[in-house]
Amino acid sequence: MTIAPAELGPRLGSGLLSFPVTFFDAEGRFNEAGYRAHVAAQGEAGVSGLFAAGGTGEFFSLTFTEYQRVVAAAAQSVPAGVPLLAGVGYGTHVAVEFARAAEAAGAQGLLVLPPYLVSSEQEGLRRHLTAICQAVGIGVIAYNRDNAVLTPDTLARVAEDCPNLIGFKDGVGNIESLTLVRARMGDRVILIGGMPTAEVHASAAQAIGMTTYSSAIYNFAPAAALAFHAALRVGRREEVDSLLKTFFAPYLAIRNRHAGYAVSIVKAGVRIAGHACGPVRLPLLDLTPDEEVQLAALMSRCDMPVAASWLERRVT
Repeated sequence: MTIAPAELGPRLGSGLLSFPVTFFDAEGRFNEAGYRAHVAAQGEAGVSGLFAAGGTGEFFSLTFTEYQRVVAAAAQSVPAGVPLLAGVGYGTHVAVEFARAAEAAGAQGLLVLPPYLVSSEQEGLRRHLTAICQAVGIGVIAYNRDNAVLTPDTLARVAEDCPNLIGFKDGVGNIESLTLVRARMGDRVILIGGMPTAEVHASAAQAIGMTTYSSAIYNFAPAAALAFHAALRVGRREEVDSLLKTFFAPYLAIRNRHAGYAVSIVKAGVRIAGHACGPVRLPLLDLTPDEEVQLAALMSRCDMPVAASWLERRVT
């Protein structure tokens, strides 16, 4: 399936987005069969777009060969009509190589993750993003975070030169900056919420025109993630506040204990829900057994999927 960049943006902005975790076996090898099943199920649950090998998908830990397999497996497994995008990153020449590989593997778009390690000037970021956009024919989304924070002027200059720049995903959470991006860009790019556990920031972000965000919990509780998004979109404030209080606040209390847990807690949730996604790869660390018990108990209290076998073994 081919989706023109001009069509891809509005489709992504129409609903919720998700970044499937990458499945590994006990030895840390890519578990393709498990991953394919997970991507298919994620696509069928009602999402508007899936991102393979993104941050939650541990792009940073994949070899180039593994990356090609992951993107191809996702592109072949995603249900018809659901856009599939892929993460790219590192330095410009490497990112271009990944971008072309993703397009060849069947991705309909890209998410440009921050360059590896180094900080650079806006002109360097502009040239970096422009080179990636011009290397492919599919839509491209810039990820604004860490060492790749773009000014409205830089974003506008890339958009002028690159018609296939379709989106701006924010992982900084600076309302002033986002407001200025929105004022400068209008509807030229879609704004996507990209903060860890984006639901906590979604109400404020929606007020400035951010219609969608990436939901990490969709990986293990798609019904709850979709319910929250639907309640937010139509202004059911009591329902939004209830979910924030009963689930997201205690979830954040676990997630915030250690660096890297924004990914680790999602994989723990997928395992608790009964899917053998395997551990995170180093240098990330998995939740401790006690923390997994706490997460499983929280998921159970909130009527989220918890595998009976796991519940019997772990939750007392």
